[in-house]
Amino acid sequence: MKLFGFIFRILGAQSPIHIWFVTLFSGAKRVGTDSLGNKYYEAKARKHYNHSRRWVIYNGAPEPSAVPPEWHGWLHYQTDVVPNLGVSSYRRNWQKAPQANKTGTKEAYHPPGHLLSGGQRDKATGDYEAWTPPVKKTGT
Repeated sequence: MKLFGFIFRILGAQSPIHIWFVTLFSGAKRVGTDSLGNKYYEAKARKHYNHSRRWVIYNGAPEPSAVPPEWHGWLHYQTDVVPNLGVSSYRRNWQKAPQANKTGTKEAYHPPGHLLSGGQRDKATGDYEAWTPPVKKTGT
């Protein structure tokens, strides 16, 4: 067990190698895979805890917003129903597919007039009238 502590200190608690190491040697079972290729695992509860441990190994860069809503609910114990095991889908046909947060990337949304999308605003329509405070009369 001292070897594990040594390895964790060297690699850091959040390193992908650490996560794979824990996944391989903790007795975890693979529960499923989402549409984005993320893999979900579950292992028995730690000593003095009431619920099992659940985690995700991301397909690519670790980006929490890349976890679909139904899997997010499973990860956070909002439901014990695994989303892809033959249960009727949580997704409705009118819902858009989930996608990762694009903030800070080239695909980020920039409204018209934003400096990164040309910086040219539409002309004002003339329906705006600025408020001017009333002039106070000084005592005479």
